[in-house]
Amino acid sequence: MNGLDQLILLLPIFLFSVVAHEYAHARVAVWQGDPTPAALGRVTLNPLPHLDLVGSLIVPAALWLMPGSFLFGWAKPVPVNAENFDEHTRGDILVSLAGVTANFLLAGVLVLAAVGLARSGAALPMTAGTLDTVQSAVRMGIFFNLLLGVFNLLPVPPLDGSHVLVHLLPDELAARYRELGKYGLLLLLALFFLPGTMEAVLSPVWALMEGADAVIALLS
Repeated sequence: MNGLDQLILLLPIFLFSVVAHEYAHARVAVWQGDPTPAALGRVTLNPLPHLDLVGSLIVPAALWLMPGSFLFGWAKPVPVNAENFDEHTRGDILVSLAGVTANFLLAGVLVLAAVGLARSGAALPMTAGTLDTVQSAVRMGIFFNLLLGVFNLLPVPPLDGSHVLVHLLPDELAARYRELGKYGLLLLLALFFLPGTMEAVLSPVWALMEGADAVIALLS
């Protein structure tokens, strides 16, 4: 299959992954006492309220069709008013971790799907070539969800990890740390373009992917 055909196969997995990430943020925010996501219609798995034209379609398609076929993207962040949380610190941490938790759980579900395909593939009504393509798409889905989870845990404003780290810092240092949010876009660009930074980000992702492959091999 060519790059465009593979993208069409991967797109549903990709879109569900970014939507599930934002849905988890929205659901936990409402659970913690903030009605904002519900008022904006974001407590839903319907992709339309969540998708961002650039981050959910243009960027991932462009990256995939470039040499190397790398898949990455995002959905629209869920607006949250932390002042509405029943307990501010706990609410902010739980909401921040909800998205990455959703992605790690999805990676686990896709690992089980890969095991199921490996065990029953010969009995499925598809050719060997189609089965290989589907298995490849599932494996790429595992990798993408691990990447999305690890990337969002980075303590770089405005990523989810920064909302956790800020509550672990002394008040004065936390205030200075929040100021970094003004430079969030520049910091994220630095992750992509400074030598060695993406390698450092991808290192734990590859380690987790090796673990996923080992589980698939063991259970298949």
